Amino acid sequence: MSDNVADLVSVRYMVDDVDTAIDFYTRHLGFTLRMSAAPAFADVVRGRLRLLLSGPASSAGRPMPDGTKPAPGGWNRIHLIVSDIAAEVDKLRAAGLPFRNDIVTGPGGQQILLEDPSGNVVELFQPAGS
Repeated sequence: MSDNVADLVSVRYMVDDVDTAIDFYTRHLGFTLRMSAAPAFADVVRGRLRLLLSGPASSAGRPMPDGTKPAPGGWNRIHLIVSDIAAEVDKLRAAGLPFRNDIVTGPGGQQILLEDPSGNVVELFQPAGS
């Protein structure tokens, strides 16, 4: 893994609790903690994906000029490739983690939507033919 952030693809997620998010992504989804400034912010990586976890105390959590506060839980999501979606789902369900749906099969493969502790979506995807 490169230490140069320009070599990474960065995605920001608003989270309710930075330490809880760090635990979720590192324990269950294979991310590594790169940097923590909890409770405001943390930076975790998996391969070339850099996930910026921004809590309510972060600068990204400041209200917009109209007063709207950034919040977690939308439908945009990171997309993680898995080799055996059924086994991965069984493991995560056994750990008590919530899903928004069941496994869906389409022409490109199978997918399911996992929720992180703040309600952000993580798509687990197994390509067709794998």
